[in-house]
Amino acid sequence: MGRVLKQPFQEKKLFTERIIVSLIAVLVTFTLLLGRYFYLQVLQHDKYAAEADQNRIKYSRINPTRGLIYDRNGLLLAENITTYRLEVIPEQAKNLSKKLLALKNLIGIDDEAISEINEQLKYNPVFKPLTIKPKLTEQEVSQFVVQKHQFPGFEIKPYLIRKYLYPIELSHLIGYVGKISEAEYDRQDHSIYAKDDYFGKTGLEKYYEHQLHGIPGQLVTEINAQGKQLSETINTPPVNGTHLDLTIDMQLQKAAYRAFGEETGAAIAVNPNTGEILAMVSKPGYDTNEFINGISQTNYNELANSTEKPLFDRSIKGGYEPGSTIKPYIALAGLYHQLITPESTMFSNGYFQIPNQARRYHDWKQGGHGQVDLINSLAESVNVFFYDLAYRLGIDNIHDFLKPFKFGQLTNIDVAGEKQGILPSRTWKQANRDMIWFPGETVITGIGQGYFVITPVQMAQALSILASKGQINPLHLVKKEHTTSALPFAIQPHHWQVVHDGLTAVINAPNGTARAIKEDDYLIAGKSGTSQVFGKSEEDIYKKNEELPKHLRNHALFIAFAPIEQPEIAVVVVAEHGASGTKAAAPIAKSIITAFMQEHPTLTATNNE
Repeated sequence: MGRVLKQPFQEKKLFTERIIVSLIAVLVTFTLLLGRYFYLQVLQHDKYAAEADQNRIKYSRINPTRGLIYDRNGLLLAENITTYRLEVIPEQAKNLSKKLLALKNLIGIDDEAISEINEQLKYNPVFKPLTIKPKLTEQEVSQFVVQKHQFPGFEIKPYLIRKYLYPIELSHLIGYVGKISEAEYDRQDHSIYAKDDYFGKTGLEKYYEHQLHGIPGQLVTEINAQGKQLSETINTPPVNGTHLDLTIDMQLQKAAYRAFGEETGAAIAVNPNTGEILAMVSKPGYDTNEFINGISQTNYNELANSTEKPLFDRSIKGGYEPGSTIKPYIALAGLYHQLITPESTMFSNGYFQIPNQARRYHDWKQGGHGQVDLINSLAESVNVFFYDLAYRLGIDNIHDFLKPFKFGQLTNIDVAGEKQGILPSRTWKQANRDMIWFPGETVITGIGQGYFVITPVQMAQALSILASKGQINPLHLVKKEHTTSALPFAIQPHHWQVVHDGLTAVINAPNGTARAIKEDDYLIAGKSGTSQVFGKSEEDIYKKNEELPKHLRNHALFIAFAPIEQPEIAVVVVAEHGASGTKAAAPIAKSIITAFMQEHPTLTATNNE
């Protein structure tokens, strides 16, 4: 076997190369470690510091307290009360379906509620609390606490809930709050609203939602590794919602609601000198407290399917022909355009005819009223007088004169849901019916029929302008600084006065159509009207509407203000299917005015001096 010769130079070279490779590997590894350390300790310091803090610090929301609502005299109308709800964190609960069945007898959860909970479980994250039952009674809380050990993952939590102290009388006006919907939440600032917040659904609660809601705060809680709370600090205090001071007089509101008795309809009382709404009723109402935590489907269906439509706010959404309540405004238009004077007279023979046309437009009184002047035409509601005047005015003059009184427009009252109504014109008919305007349509517009549609709140705005002789004081429900403006045209003082005199005669003259509600202690001015539910044939024109089935009768309207020397209250009443404005709506209006006068005896005393 031959001898292997050593090669020191090659061995040394190989060794050196290995050393270099090893050093490079060590250097690269060290550089990577150093880079990673720099990345974690310097570049990502804030992120991991925050994550570390989250392991020991919890940030939670402090809900603001919703603003309270008061009437004009400081009477509380809507408050917040502490109540309790039962919640469950699904991932912590064992045999959840079985536990829900066990709760049926313990705290009275019915099958409908269990079905809804099971539906919510499909979408609710397992780590997020889910409400099992809101608004527990004290007895239910006690019963659950005793058995709590059998319900892991279930907790009773206190919370503030809205409570309405006059839920039926103010149901449409104040409205109600409910859990915020996904669509509502998506439209809100998520730094202010959470997915389990309450949100205004109707009425003032909806209109003033952002003022009432407030701004949430932040609570910081420090815990140790065992989850024990070490400290609790308010990082940002919540800003509670703003209180609302309404112009509503709750005593008058209750009186107005009671005045309807079994009738359905709407009533609005306003101070014509300020535009402040003193009472605003839609009858029937409903219990808004039932809606806060979600009304049952059974109860909701009962309300939604009721023939009396309690969920419908007639005061701002109800559309009615104004009927003869439009006549004072037509009279003013005739005076303004110098087609009549305060002394003008005409002979009413019971019908009116457009020249060269055969059709007759009948008066409500068969045979007519004979010779009448302007005051008597208002006192006796002489249709023929206003047929003739409307025909001579023409629809263009009628439209342009009535528009500043806010007919056919939103009043922009501060409550959600107002509808506009219709002030007919050539343009409106062409756009909405694709037809030209006919002279006969002008004739019936003069007595508030045809295409003419008003809402009670719209008529209340117009009546306020009429009672104050031309002052436009915007209607409002929340107290604010008073603003006023004037009509864009000047109506002579004696023209205002003769129309007021005519409306005073409606109630106080021996021939007045509403003389049955005459008051001895002060003078009321007013005007009745009927809103047709269906048209009558020529042979049925004089048949009494009261003889028809209730649902076929005309709607009854009445407008009034008092005391006539300087009106402090103006009232609009619509009694649905009341047949006669003087018999159904006028007594309601008088009851409201009487209640107001009893609260303000100095007005009666001044009138009697």
